[in-house]
Amino acid sequence: MAARLALLVILTLTALTAPPPSARPRPAVPAAEDRGTPRVARAWPVGARPRVLRGWEPPATAYGPGHRGVDLAAAPGTPVRAVAAGRVSFAGRVAGRGVVSVALTGTGDPPLRTTYEPVRASVTEGAEVSAGAVIGTVEAAGSHCAAPCVHWGLLRAGTYLDPLALLPPWLLRGAPSRLLPVLGVPLPE
Repeated sequence: MAARLALLVILTLTALTAPPPSARPRPAVPAAEDRGTPRVARAWPVGARPRVLRGWEPPATAYGPGHRGVDLAAAPGTPVRAVAAGRVSFAGRVAGRGVVSVALTGTGDPPLRTTYEPVRASVTEGAEVSAGAVIGTVEAAGSHCAAPCVHWGLLRAGTYLDPLALLPPWLLRGAPSRLLPVLGVPLPE
């Protein structure tokens, strides 16, 4: 009886502390051109599981309207991390915004390239970075979002792809729930 009560309490607390479905990122449904994107990411660019403010909306034509990346909620000063190992291909300003771009190791020729903005770079062009390495911090100004955010993009050559396709499923949904033993309560037989 006590074990069942303890299990009920743990399950209730887990349900109450889980983010609401609207705050969880939806798993990406890769478009036809990025189904072959390797799931090389080992970390989110910001936070452990940031809120996706705006998802990837591929343009119908090369210069058509769309959203060529995803916007992740992130306060100014938040560390920005490389999602996978690679070489910094650009760290500087574009149209007044800080931008960092990383060519990802082992992703083909030409390699996949991630972009992050607005970011005050802490790396220089040519630097080798590992997955999860801090490459800069979110700048206070320069974002196109209504709320503070970092824009995360993915390209192969000149083709924009969905950056969420880089994330393995466990990173998209977060770590699975695990029940821990309740100390002092005997296991049910």
